[in-house]
Amino acid sequence: MHLQNQRIIMMNSQSQEHIVMQPFLAHGHLIPFLALAKQLQQRTGYTITIASTKLNIQYLRSSISAGSDSKILFAELPFCSSSHDLPPNTENTENLSLDRTIKLFYASQSLEYPLLRLLNDIIDQEGRPPLCIISDIFFGWAVDVAKSVGTVNVSFSTGGAYGTLAYVSFCLNLPHRSTDSDEFLGPGFPESVRFHRSQLHQYLRAADGTDVWSKFMQRQFSRCLESSGWLCNSVEEIEPLGLDLLMKYIRLPVWAIGPLLPPAALKSSSSSHASTSVSRQRAGKKPSLPLEKFLEWLDLQSPNSVLYISFGSQNTIGASQMMQLAIGLEGSGKSFIWVVRPPLGFDLNGEFRAEWLPEGFEERMKQSRRGLIVRNWAPQLDILSHKSTGAFLSHCGWNSALESLSQGVPIVGWPMAAEQAFNSKMLMEEMGVSVELTRGIQSVIEAKEVKRVIESAMDEHGKGEDMRKKAAGVKELIKLAVREEGEEKGSSLKAVDDFVRTALFKRLDQPCMAYRCSKISAKLG
Repeated sequence: MHLQNQRIIMMNSQSQEHIVMQPFLAHGHLIPFLALAKQLQQRTGYTITIASTKLNIQYLRSSISAGSDSKILFAELPFCSSSHDLPPNTENTENLSLDRTIKLFYASQSLEYPLLRLLNDIIDQEGRPPLCIISDIFFGWAVDVAKSVGTVNVSFSTGGAYGTLAYVSFCLNLPHRSTDSDEFLGPGFPESVRFHRSQLHQYLRAADGTDVWSKFMQRQFSRCLESSGWLCNSVEEIEPLGLDLLMKYIRLPVWAIGPLLPPAALKSSSSSHASTSVSRQRAGKKPSLPLEKFLEWLDLQSPNSVLYISFGSQNTIGASQMMQLAIGLEGSGKSFIWVVRPPLGFDLNGEFRAEWLPEGFEERMKQSRRGLIVRNWAPQLDILSHKSTGAFLSHCGWNSALESLSQGVPIVGWPMAAEQAFNSKMLMEEMGVSVELTRGIQSVIEAKEVKRVIESAMDEHGKGEDMRKKAAGVKELIKLAVREEGEEKGSSLKAVDDFVRTALFKRLDQPCMAYRCSKISAKLG
């Protein structure tokens, strides 16, 4: 087996290792898992198998075919959503309501036995278990599966270190239940760091340890604390505090192996008219307009003058919020690209109606060439990498935050769910690259506040200038983390290699592995 540049010095050219990966059932998890799989395969030559449900595997395959060839293997695990009180063919969180999302979380536990069967098949074929399982932090049960077949589990958080720690710590400890104050301390954080009740998603705010959300999260996260270590989609140099606190809290090794983005997006200079969309390579989706149309429109704008607006693949805002955002946007006079979806309470896959925006708004923006309104999906990385893009109004999902920072684009935050408010807090307080417009899907916003925040974030001087300088600095740190020249490697590449070395050492420590594998094979028939 040929290993490029002898990158992993512990490799034995006569041995073929195998890593099995299991992402959670959400596009925001599938995409970084696939990116990590590609990186591991390229750096080691190992066999990498991603295990998921049929429709998610189809999505991952489409992402592979949209980009360059890959030697990633895929294993379809049987899953029947209708057996879990979910609509037929519901296999990921996209477009799911909150009550159905938690049903999918619980349903995902049914993948435990199919994963065990897959591992048993690998053992039968290769004579030993995989080197390790890399499982999502929502799959804490994978720790026991790994132990049962004589291998180890490593938990992978697709989020950042700070946001991951806050989310895990809050779910496990529910600190807001111990005080009547709206401000409180977070376990694992220093006393100088305070959190606000409004930063908790509605299900976490209502959690008391007996509800379905906290019962699931506590069970999975507590099992993840018994993993052999955690992988984190972050960069050591941009999240020093978060990584330090996370390692101290979970008392396990943490490898910062991010950002898990297409290599083309991390080059020193990216062509705004590349023949292949890096966004499509990453997400496997087609935009509603050809890439060239976006680029032609952006070319007409001045440098750093365009506000890109998108709330991710799973989120939308209320009808009144949408109206006030549009009015404030128009009042600011700033150019923008806005990815719109039907507001809360409507079918997210349905047609977008003109009545949800001010009368004549879309036509005025089109005629003046000030705004580009896009239905459902846009080539985000291609837009963020264009010189005309000056800021990103975002839900602060970690994938979007990394994409923005990798291009040196500051963020206007509107966190909505999960750990997004914690990401927003870190981006503002630790990095200084963001300002928050509002928080949550139930907040009340006014057009004049939208106008004020947008103007401040995109100002050539003052706050806007400061955020752009800091975002540009973060961009350089990200590029350095994934740079490899001769013997010199960035911190994230060193972390990937150290993770693999650690897994190889742990294989040597597995007692009576052959006996345990034969017992599992006999048990499963």
